[in-house]
Amino acid sequence: MVPPEAALSPRPALLAPSLDDLGVRLGPDGGTLRVWSANADTMHLVVFDDVDLDWAVETLPMTRVGDSVFEASTPLLRPGARYAVRAGGPLGPGNTFNPQSLLIEPYSRGLVSGGFGDWRSVVVDGGFDWGGATKPRVPMDRTVIYEGHVKGLSKRHPHVPPALHGTYAGLAHPAMIEHFRSLGITSVELLPVHAFATEPRLLQLGLTNYWGYNSLNFFTPHGGYATAASRAEGPEAVLREFKGMVKLLHEAGLEVILDVVYNHTAEEGLGGPRTGLRGLDNRSYYRQTDEGAYIDETGCGNAVNTATDAAARLVLDSLRYWANDVQIDGFRFDLAVTLGRDENHSFTPDHPLLQAIRDDESLAGTKLIAEPWDVGMGGWQTGNFGDGWHEWNDRYRDRVRNFWLSDIDYARRADTAPVGIGGFATRLAGSSNTFSEERGPLASVNFVTAHDGFTLRDLVSYDVKHNLGNGEQNRDGADTNRSYNHGAEGKTDDPRILATRRKAMRNLLGTLLLSAGVPMITAGDEMGRTQRGNNNAYCHDSSLTWLSWDLAPWQQDLFAHTQRLLALRRENPALRPRHFARLGERIPSASVMDWFDEHGETMSSERWTNPSHRTLQYLATSTPEDEDLNRILLVVHGNERPVEVTLPVLDDDVEYVSLWSSADESPQDDTPRFRPGDVVPFAETSMRLFRVDARD
Repeated sequence: MVPPEAALSPRPALLAPSLDDLGVRLGPDGGTLRVWSANADTMHLVVFDDVDLDWAVETLPMTRVGDSVFEASTPLLRPGARYAVRAGGPLGPGNTFNPQSLLIEPYSRGLVSGGFGDWRSVVVDGGFDWGGATKPRVPMDRTVIYEGHVKGLSKRHPHVPPALHGTYAGLAHPAMIEHFRSLGITSVELLPVHAFATEPRLLQLGLTNYWGYNSLNFFTPHGGYATAASRAEGPEAVLREFKGMVKLLHEAGLEVILDVVYNHTAEEGLGGPRTGLRGLDNRSYYRQTDEGAYIDETGCGNAVNTATDAAARLVLDSLRYWANDVQIDGFRFDLAVTLGRDENHSFTPDHPLLQAIRDDESLAGTKLIAEPWDVGMGGWQTGNFGDGWHEWNDRYRDRVRNFWLSDIDYARRADTAPVGIGGFATRLAGSSNTFSEERGPLASVNFVTAHDGFTLRDLVSYDVKHNLGNGEQNRDGADTNRSYNHGAEGKTDDPRILATRRKAMRNLLGTLLLSAGVPMITAGDEMGRTQRGNNNAYCHDSSLTWLSWDLAPWQQDLFAHTQRLLALRRENPALRPRHFARLGERIPSASVMDWFDEHGETMSSERWTNPSHRTLQYLATSTPEDEDLNRILLVVHGNERPVEVTLPVLDDDVEYVSLWSSADESPQDDTPRFRPGDVVPFAETSMRLFRVDARD
């Protein structure tokens, strides 16, 4: 029975039946193509020879069959058929019709190219035997995201066969799966895999769009990441290889999350390539003024107008396809604020598209992660997405970097840090000042680094960016990095500086993996990968951006620290609460938090804000629902003077079991025990985790 309130709720216009079944639908007598355009007068389907992309074997007029939908049926639309669409329409501001342009059909599942800017859609059957493989459905409190690039992950791996290097199949090779599982991550988040193109400007510089944030089509996997054998066989084989990757990762218990770019396309600004949406209905698909000038909220030349029902539905249908036909577990939405802008170009968290994504039954259980900003007016919206959404927490990133890096740099110059430890503690405990009580700490996707910016190693090795290789005279990339080189810019042989950098990396990783919220590790940070100070390496498809698996001893130690931290996160539910605690109440699956200073005394207001007092003891006690009671004590010491810490005296009879210390070059296997009131020496800028056990 439909609840009364649901019966009264209007059906979102983007779910109108007129927008159903767009793209090619196959039947026993060929296929039917349906394409939406509100402003086109005419539309034609052009079918090409199986080999010669310039030989049009049939051109069919498409018939208007209702509300802005054009349709054509032909026996030639069969699996493997190559086709394109032509659209004609009125002239005037905002319209860019050219009935001679061969356009990508927006819902096409396959693409082939005849050269730069010359694309044909391909009919794909998509049949695949999943062999019983199912989605792992990792709970959010146990999720650990590993952000990486399909090619960069396996391109140099010595145990992946050369034919599979840098491919979908290579990513799912047993050697890669062993790395993921031994590290302890649960979910592999891939930089864009939708078919994309390199911008003409980069091609002129001899560079390439390596990251892939330049989508051609929202339904087709990027052919360049498939093996040579699959590429030679065609789009059906490319999709089959992609699904095979997902299947093998699922069988290993690993989720696959896609970084999806629905906010703009590769058609760039007016005058850029005309490959699809611009030629079908520029006025409807892109945000623009009444005069036809683009409103660019993405910094990429155009912004997809999701205030238009058909554009919003295109995004929703793409998500449904990847989540169901391809069995993807979640999505990270690039510049998600753009998707939530209304007809006045203002962001609203109850935008029909954002609500439809969250409420769609076919997306139930799918992880939805927003990058909560774009470059338009009012574009910074961290904390403002609705229930069901998780968000990249840039406030977390900035505060953690400040605490361990730029504050230390400042203190060396001024003999005191600029701020106390209070703001850092708030981030450690789940960012309750950013996310509502209803959404809780799991709304926050915590990160210290991402694909965009310095790697972890470069963050502790460079004060400024070094992007000259990008061809923009070092103007591109962020100028404010909150990094610190610890006394030398880049490469150095100074053993003191190198040791301090290694400890800084352990502190940053320790904070990330022991904080409340959902942690995201950038691929290679667990092994100390460097990009030699380039903080915007989007245009480098080379050893600069591919992971190196030839590790020095200190890199092996860093990997072991990451393994230990992830194991401790799994084993201690107090570190991963699902809800915020509430004073004086017992909230199931929250962590009750108590805060002490270095003397074991309850933190005073003055201690929270005093820059000269940057030592904190964080006691978290779980409130179990489905796991055993757990208590941890995390001690953080944030200045460059050693300190003696008195472990707090609690009401019950307990002991403190030492589990991990960032002061150790390699993680120690022994677990020394301490009593309440014991005084424990702490090295400068270090942290240490204890489990609180009842005494026998």
